[in-house]
Amino acid sequence: MAASPDDQTGFAPDDDAPIGYMKRTRDYYAAIGYTTPYRWAHYTSAPFQPLKKPLNRSRVAIITTAAPFDPAKGDQGPGAKYNGGAKFYSVYDGDTSQQHDLRISHIAYDRTHTTATDSGTWFPLAQLRRLAAAGTIGGVAPRFFGAPTNRSHRVTIETDAPEILKRCRDDSVDAAVLVPNCPVCHQTVSLVARHLEANGIPTVVMGCAKDIVEHAAVPRLLFSDFPLGNSAGKPHDEASQAFTLELALRVLESAPGPQTTVQSPLRWSEDAAWKRDYSNADALSAEELARLRREFDAQKEIAKGLRVA
Repeated sequence: MAASPDDQTGFAPDDDAPIGYMKRTRDYYAAIGYTTPYRWAHYTSAPFQPLKKPLNRSRVAIITTAAPFDPAKGDQGPGAKYNGGAKFYSVYDGDTSQQHDLRISHIAYDRTHTTATDSGTWFPLAQLRRLAAAGTIGGVAPRFFGAPTNRSHRVTIETDAPEILKRCRDDSVDAAVLVPNCPVCHQTVSLVARHLEANGIPTVVMGCAKDIVEHAAVPRLLFSDFPLGNSAGKPHDEASQAFTLELALRVLESAPGPQTTVQSPLRWSEDAAWKRDYSNADALSAEELARLRREFDAQKEIAKGLRVA
């Protein structure tokens, strides 16, 4: 909604504000027939670990919720429908000296306003290598780590976060950048960040779902007010991706204490209409809601089979 030409205040439109993803997704799932609301992880304080070394001597790791591409797992390409068959359920890692094809079709990113054509928006390895070559950071950790997007707080806290901590320690990681995509991804990396920080490894979350991350109380958040799936910058915009990672590292280095949030000054577009669309049940017909329920149930069955296997 554009500001009225009669408005002389210069204020932005009221709905040009960060999306409340917890309420939006709760209302959406209620509308398609799930009556038990999901309980989001909530803390009122956060652990905090200052950098032990200057950033230009620190080894930095990436923690991602993106999944390695597997051609046997169905359509995972740009704009593909939600693909539960491409999910992963245990921590994985990859060699940061190699190129990797990581996709996000297995999670609920914004498929209306972004099409996942540039992995640089969710996996900033190329930018991190650039900063290592420039001497901005001491080095890129030898491995990056994949964090499963798990609705179970217990599994993330008791299984996945300790496993990522172990692998970080094995690689002598000094600090970690965590990059989520979907709403639950933001919760997952928040819980992992809290665990790493409580065990001596400084972290910064680069995210687009501000309410979810702050609800979980992380040490540091760089918030980009972009559609989900673009936590590391705009697609096919290297300057945006470079700026976003560099700003995240400044937050990592200079945050005065826990629960520090810095908002990127970059805007997705001058028109904030994209904020009205994501999982907005009020904009959907009864027929569309019924179809979405059928599709979601089918994907749940696929995911259930993978977990059992």
